[in-house]
Amino acid sequence: MRGWAIPCATDIAFSYLVARLIFRRGHPAIPFLLLLAIADDVLGLIVLAVFYPQGEVQFPVLIGGLGSACLAAWLLRGFGTENFWLYVLGPGLLSWLGLYFGGIHPALALVPIVPLMPHDRFDLKRFGSRPSIRLATMQQFEEWWRVPVQTILLAFGLVNAGVPFTSVGPVTAAVAFALVIGKPIGVTAATVMGELLGLRRATGLNYPALIVMGVTAGIGFTVALFFTTAGFPPGTVLDEAKMGALLSFLAAPAAILLGRALKI
Repeated sequence: MRGWAIPCATDIAFSYLVARLIFRRGHPAIPFLLLLAIADDVLGLIVLAVFYPQGEVQFPVLIGGLGSACLAAWLLRGFGTENFWLYVLGPGLLSWLGLYFGGIHPALALVPIVPLMPHDRFDLKRFGSRPSIRLATMQQFEEWWRVPVQTILLAFGLVNAGVPFTSVGPVTAAVAFALVIGKPIGVTAATVMGELLGLRRATGLNYPALIVMGVTAGIGFTVALFFTTAGFPPGTVLDEAKMGALLSFLAAPAAILLGRALKI
C-alpha cells in the first residue's frame, strides 16, 4: 500500500526520446506525451506532499511557512524584482523551512514559488523569435538551472538505482506491472472518459497511437525511484521496488515493437 503512488511517475526525458524514435516529426502523440508526463509528475508531487509526510504534520508551521514564502515572493514581484536568486534564497528558503518543520518533504519547496516569478506568457527564444530578447525571471531561472539539473538528475539516478539484481520479488512485479501495463490502460481509459464528457483528441491522434504513447509513458525511472525512496525505508521492500522502477525501461522496447506492429 505504501507504494501505490510510484506508477504516477513518468520520466519525461527518456519517454520523450523513445517517442521520437516511434512517431514521425510533428505527430500529436509527442506533445500529448510531454503534457501527460508533466501533469502526472505534478500530480505525483501533490500525492507525495499529502500522503507521504516525513513526520507528524504541523499545520500551523506548514501554513505559516508557505504563507510567508508566497507573500514574500508576491512582494518581490510587486516591486519589480527580476533576479531569480532573490526568489530562491528568500521565499524559497522560507518555503523549505515551512515544509521541513511542518512535516512535508522539502523537495517541494520551490513548487509554490516558481509560478510567482515574473514570466513571459510565451517563451519566444524557444520558438526562434528574437534570440537576443531579454528573458523574464522564470525563463532566466530555467536557462541557468538547465545543465545543473541534468547533472543532478544523472547523479540521483546513479546513486538511487544502485540495487542488487537479486532484489526481485512481489513488489518488483507489482511496480513493473503497474508502470508498463497499468499506465497505458489508465491513459486510454481516461481518454475514453474525457471524450464521453465532451473533450476531443487532437487531430491525427488515433487510439493505436494513443496506446503506444501510453506504453511509452510507462517509463518511470528517476521520478519512480524518487517515490520509492520516499515511500519505503531501507530494506528488502525498497530494493524490490527500485528494481520494479528500473524494469519500467521494458516499456521502451515494448512501445517500439508495438508501434511497428500497429504501423504507427
